[in-house]
Amino acid sequence: MSIDATHFSDTPPTGGDPRLEALRWKHVYSGKVRDLYTSELEPGRVLVIASDRVSAFDHILTPGIPGKGALLTQLSLWWFGKLGMPNHLSAAHPSLGEHLPTDLAQRSMLVRELDMFPLECVVRGYLAGSGWIEYQKTQSVCGVALPAGLQNGDRLPEPIYTPATKAPLGEHDENISFEQTVEIVGAADAAALRDASLAAFRAASEIAELHGLILADTKFEFGRDPSNGDITLADEVLTSDSSRYWDADTYAAGGIHRLDSFDKQIVRDWLAANWDRSASSGTAGTPPALPAEIVEQTAARYQELLDRLTE
Repeated sequence: MSIDATHFSDTPPTGGDPRLEALRWKHVYSGKVRDLYTSELEPGRVLVIASDRVSAFDHILTPGIPGKGALLTQLSLWWFGKLGMPNHLSAAHPSLGEHLPTDLAQRSMLVRELDMFPLECVVRGYLAGSGWIEYQKTQSVCGVALPAGLQNGDRLPEPIYTPATKAPLGEHDENISFEQTVEIVGAADAAALRDASLAAFRAASEIAELHGLILADTKFEFGRDPSNGDITLADEVLTSDSSRYWDADTYAAGGIHRLDSFDKQIVRDWLAANWDRSASSGTAGTPPALPAEIVEQTAARYQELLDRLTE
């Protein structure tokens, strides 16, 4: 992946890991969750370290979720192996464990540097989240007209591609239309990104169904491989942080828990009930610390998804 200063902050939430610095990996950028390192010994490659940080409402929260970085990394690696499309993993990635401390190797990916497209390639198979909010106002999502009378959580007639722009750290991604992506990356690449995203979503949905799960929506990121021009799947893929999964049996049964997801929704719900984010609040800019039980429940939910898919 590329070192993109519009997507990663140059004032990272954590400094570089001294153990990596000793191995001549230089800390270059940090996002909400991931830290990036480069090395003169590995030209054209980036070491991506997934931290245990958790974010919600565009804030990094405390404490983190223990083991989250390793869980996200292992799930991404599993999905990269299942999707059958070009991805950013370096051929040298499997040897990471021979060179890094175990805890770092478990949450690391050695990837090829790509020229990243400035888009979040979102695909929705069900109406939820920001899509549901937009639908209530316009009966469409990102310019895609939808049937009348849909309810929160309803399955869509077919998956839809609803891209978004990548926002700087601390700001919201903005949903945009397909026509706007054409203006950003050109017609050919816009169509290729849409088609690759829909194909990956359909393949992943079929796999998730085999494990009793519904993939409601997800976001992909792609870059161009400078060595051959190929559009290449990058970043994380189909993790709890980038996707919304539901339990198929619970969804079919209906009720208030049918849309319970395997992600940080527990954190979002707790913050919504316990943090006044209004401008009039004196603590609007400072999220409260997460209680131990919320941290434990969230960690268990992340682990359950990994176990359900990979066992």
